[in-house]
Amino acid sequence: MPRPVHRSRVSRKTPAATAPERESAFRYEEFAVLRLLGQRGADRAPVVSSSREIGEALGFLQQATDRYLISLARRGLVLRSLDARKQRLALTPAGLDRLRREYTSLRRIFEGPGTLVLSGTVSSGLGEGRYYLSQPGYVSQFAERLGYTPFPGTLNVRLAGPELVRAAALRHWKGIRIDGFSASGRTFGGATCLVARIGGSPGHLIMPDRSHHTDVLELVAPVELRKELTLRDGDRVELRIEES
Repeated sequence: MPRPVHRSRVSRKTPAATAPERESAFRYEEFAVLRLLGQRGADRAPVVSSSREIGEALGFLQQATDRYLISLARRGLVLRSLDARKQRLALTPAGLDRLRREYTSLRRIFEGPGTLVLSGTVSSGLGEGRYYLSQPGYVSQFAERLGYTPFPGTLNVRLAGPELVRAAALRHWKGIRIDGFSASGRTFGGATCLVARIGGSPGHLIMPDRSHHTDVLELVAPVELRKELTLRDGDRVELRIEES
């Protein structure tokens, strides 16, 4: 990225990082900068600061700090707008998720497997769950790894507001892996399953590796949860989710 242009305000967007760039070796110093920005509220509003000020707070040289900020922007973890003396720095959703991953790792070391209680509303899906849960490649793995064959259909619970933010941590929890496979010329993705209870009924939260519905949780169980718990769309339910 070119150096700041003095005496005139400039604002530029860093090109979005590719997946390999985001997942490549992550320096401790880069994480320290990311953490400091989070501590200063850059997840809620841009932080106005110079590289020198950030470096002094962390004990880094100004030139090195500037390199770390450029790297974070290249990875798509930080949005960086430059002017003559200062810069506006904001955490992207990917940057916040990187901090969340570290928090989850440390929490597990000191506190053990996590438990999270979430509240949401029952919602109808598109019927895709029934199709996928009927695939033999999934059925055999569920029976072996979960200890039961799920009812062919998921119970969808929609989250909103603070519950949606809290649920984001689940993506970094350890759970039971369901491997992807190929069948009939199609590729079926993998998923992670977490132990879950809803209304006292045991089951699992299933989180597909490739999912576009970030505000909906999908639950599987040995029984039809809608019928077992007499649930209808719009009913509010509470889920207790446990990390393996």
